[in-house]
Parts: sequence; C-alpha cells; structure tokens
Amino acid sequence: MMTMKMNEHEINYRTSVAFKKMGSAKICICGAGALGSNLANNLIRQGIDHMTIIDMDRVEAKNVATQIYTLRDVGQKKANAIKSLLHQATRKVINAVDKELKQNNASKLLKGHSLVVDAFDNWSSRKLIKKACSNLGIPCVHAGMSDDGFAEIKWNEIYRIPDTEVEQDDICDYPLAANLVHFTSSVLAEVVIQFITNGNKVNKEITLKDISVHNI
Repeated sequence: MMTMKMNEHEINYRTSVAFKKMGSAKICICGAGALGSNLANNLIRQGIDHMTIIDMDRVEAKNVATQIYTLRDVGQKKANAIKSLLHQATRKVINAVDKELKQNNASKLLKGHSLVVDAFDNWSSRKLIKKACSNLGIPCVHAGMSDDGFAEIKWNEIYRIPDTEVEQDDICDYPLAANLVHFTSSVLAEVVIQFITNGNKVNKEITLKDISVHNI
C-alpha cells in the first residue's frame, strides 16, 4: 500500500499494467558514479523494486557535485552508501555488490537480471559487460559521457568499443557537467522504462543543446 501511494502519480502516467512490469523487472546497474547513482535514484523512485548495484569504489568529496552522495558518505563504499540512501528515501532494499567486475565473476554477477545497464567509466569493464551479456542473452544498454559535453546511450547490438582505449578525464567529476549528467541520467531512465514496459530499444546521443528553453 505504501508503494502504491508513493508512486500514485507514476501509476496514473504509466498505467497500472506498465507499473506492474516495472515492479517485477530485475535491473542491474554497473557503476554507481554520476550516471549510475542518479539512474538508480531515478528508477527506484519511479517504481523499480528489484535492483542490483555493482561498484567497488569509495565515495570521494569531489563526487558530491554530480552524484547522489553527501559529504557524510565520503569514505564509504559507493554500493553500500547508495543502498543506505535509497532505503532512507523509499524503504526499498537493493542488492549492493562492492566487488570489482572481472572476467571470472561477470557472468555470475549479471546472470538472472532482466536488464543490465553499463554505467562504468572504463573500456575494459564495458568490454566485459558487453561480452557477458551477449553470451547470457541478457539485454544490455550502455551509457557514457565524454569530456567535450557529449553523452550517448546505446544498446549492446550497436555499441562499439575502441580497439585502443583512449585516456581522458572523467567529465562526471566536474561540477559544470552536473546539468548534462542529470539530463542524461533522466533520458537513460526513460530508455530503461520504455524497454521494460513495451520492449522498445531506443539509442540516444545527447548534448546540453538538446535542452530547449524558450522565453515566454
């Protein structure tokens, strides 16, 4: 009953049928950084009940600008911190995995999910996820950002990983990227929900210019 009340607006917008699909879906988010943490917060509040977060990193002070953590969380494992924050907000309990995703555990950690979302910030981890999801037959969507204010959301079927990893700063650490981070995570949440509710796989390319504001 509490969940129904909390998500009353969402149910009215999505329909009760769509909301039931959201409640039964098992989502795995790989990476609890800028995109991953905001995505998890967005989805859990919209009606996702079964969620796994995989991340071995600890919260740093610089993360607070673009991620859902607070200064009180600095030093904690991100997976555990986000589990606590989401429980405080919704009383829902997610599965927090504070381990490194490796070749010898990727299949075990990802198996059994309805959808895997790759929000990692390095090519090696993305490559592992792409291969494991392909082998397991699990739908997977990749989301990432670059240091020139560009973001993309692509499904496994068309996602391509460079043969040579290109080093770059993580734009998610910059305060000026906050608007693009939140916009991208919101678009990503809608892509996830559209897949869960009707099976659509939509690919997106995003810049801040995609946010259109008009004077009235």
